Amino acid sequence: MADVTPPLDCARGVPCDRDRGDPEPAEGPPRLKRPVSDDDWSRGPAGAVSLVEYLDYQCPACQAAHPVVERVLASLPDRVRFVVRHFPIVSAHPQAQRAALAAEAAGRQGKFWEMHQRLFAPRGALQEDQLLSYAGELGLDLARFGADMADEGLAAKIRREKVLGVRSGVNGTPTFYIAEARYEGETGPLREEELKAAILAELDRNQRH
Repeated sequence: MADVTPPLDCARGVPCDRDRGDPEPAEGPPRLKRPVSDDDWSRGPAGAVSLVEYLDYQCPACQAAHPVVERVLASLPDRVRFVVRHFPIVSAHPQAQRAALAAEAAGRQGKFWEMHQRLFAPRGALQEDQLLSYAGELGLDLARFGADMADEGLAAKIRREKVLGVRSGVNGTPTFYIAEARYEGETGPLREEELKAAILAELDRNQRH
């Protein structure tokens, strides 16, 4: 069983990682308020079971969870559609918003997933000059990248994702949804076998219906 231990203040589901200015999560069952669609950044077949992650690129728990998620996806090829949605917690992680913008700007040049991986690379830094360096490593048009980073449209998209996340029951990062239901794993580090078992259970339910 793979296990990683993030700092306690970034443990998955701990409300201290919620911005003080965020609206309170809506009452009711924790389900996605916006279903997965072609507007999302996703990997995997459209008809597969969806695994949605609300994340913050500066969050230590998200950084620790990243290789766990990658191993689960590798073990279930073509059976999972992995979706990333932004939830930068700027009160705790001041570089998270710019990192999310970097991923979105790279996406406009067809390199969202490459930037996503680079932002979570071991010892990856998120300062402005480093984000520009990553864009260069990926062969992006740097002038266009800089302009897109400054585009209010991308910032607005990130804000909308975060608001919808709060309404879906996100109160910390990372938060996962399998199909449209929030994954309620044990508090603390993300466990590979536990997450995989939950996905397999959903796959089994789909086969029986």
